[in-house]
Amino acid sequence: MEELNNLATEKRNEKTKDLDLLSIREIITIMNQEDLNVVAAVKKALPQIEKVIEVMVETLKNKGRIIYIGAGTSGRTGIIDAVECDPTFGCTDEFYGLIAGGYGAIFKAVEGAEDNKQLAVEDLKQINFSAKDLLIGIAASGRTPYVIGGIEYAKQLGAKTACVCCNENTAIGKIVDCPIEVNAGPEVLTGSTRLKSGTCQKIIVNMLSTTSMICLGKVYKNLMVDVKATNEKLVERCHRIVMEATDCDYQTADAALKKTDNKCKEAIVMILLGVDYDKAHEKLVKADGFVRKALDLK
Repeated sequence: MEELNNLATEKRNEKTKDLDLLSIREIITIMNQEDLNVVAAVKKALPQIEKVIEVMVETLKNKGRIIYIGAGTSGRTGIIDAVECDPTFGCTDEFYGLIAGGYGAIFKAVEGAEDNKQLAVEDLKQINFSAKDLLIGIAASGRTPYVIGGIEYAKQLGAKTACVCCNENTAIGKIVDCPIEVNAGPEVLTGSTRLKSGTCQKIIVNMLSTTSMICLGKVYKNLMVDVKATNEKLVERCHRIVMEATDCDYQTADAALKKTDNKCKEAIVMILLGVDYDKAHEKLVKADGFVRKALDLK
């Protein structure tokens, strides 16, 4: 109890002690202001976030994976980010999310699972976690046993570790290689860490995955050129991306994309350099997937 009382995420918010007496407009106004405070708090952690991204890029270059691990809202946040990296950046298994309680816990709370350190070890073994991978523990409190168990196992294997916590000087932050600790402050609804803490975690993992993917050539200018065209909306997005990147018309983009099986990078290089698919692909391979570098190759 004493440990929980010392956590900023568990303290009562002085601004919302009469929350149940407020009007709808007053409640959402306070929530909006508190979320703005989260954004300001994350700004202070940018140097920590930068260090984790550097390790992520190094890990991915060495064919390792980024594994998020958490319980409850924290676990779901990691899973959401990991899942979205596939269609957005053309990833296959570079990102993976684990949650205490397994697949069912994504949809319904599995109480007690977060207290089991050994469960994390079993989950990591199940996905063949190795020293090449990076484990990022996500925990609002910074003390979740499931996450601690996973971090301890990862360190035994010699893997790099990081965390995203919404308190400072946390138990998890003290044992990982690269901590990200943000004082998200007391929740509007006392202890409901799906609110400000959840927002804080989502902001940070957005930065982690998006920036690491930019550093690995998954983006040209501000266009997601490795997007997977898995539905009609994304097929049309590919057309718009190629049109924006090359300033061509729809018909030109469509013709190039048909020759590349909807691969935006190859289509862009083909149009801008006036080469066929094989030559465009060759240049991209030499440029490690970076469109700008491919365009500059002789």
